[in-house]
Amino acid sequence: MTRNPFPRAGIYGKLGRGGMHMHIIGHIVRFVVSALVLLLVSHLVHGFYIHGFWRAIIAAIVITLLGLAMEALFGRRISPYGRGIIGFISGAIVIYVAQIFVHGMHVSIIGALLASLVIGIIDLFIPTSFRRPRNE
Repeated sequence: MTRNPFPRAGIYGKLGRGGMHMHIIGHIVRFVVSALVLLLVSHLVHGFYIHGFWRAIIAAIVITLLGLAMEALFGRRISPYGRGIIGFISGAIVIYVAQIFVHGMHVSIIGALLASLVIGIIDLFIPTSFRRPRNE
């Protein structure tokens, strides 16, 4: 009997029973949920505005990419996906910078801070970010 090189993955491999399709669908669902959260935040926070669902999807992708770039440059502790005041401030910076890349997204500095706070509170109940396990 041969030894399984991925003991935690079971018989279906690393990506599980659905394979790559379920992995891609999971990312799409996360971007849609993130876009809905951004639209909700744009209705709740003065100084944070996104015009339409498709721009919110683009904003969710841009915010994710900027967050990953920030994490790659400065490490996990300064990541917007981290917890605490540093994660809050870096999240606000990422949200503020995202407006440069997303036409139809307008954010003030106070709006970015408030949006980061509201997104953090919503994320407690509906996780929308691409978090890695803490042991990495």
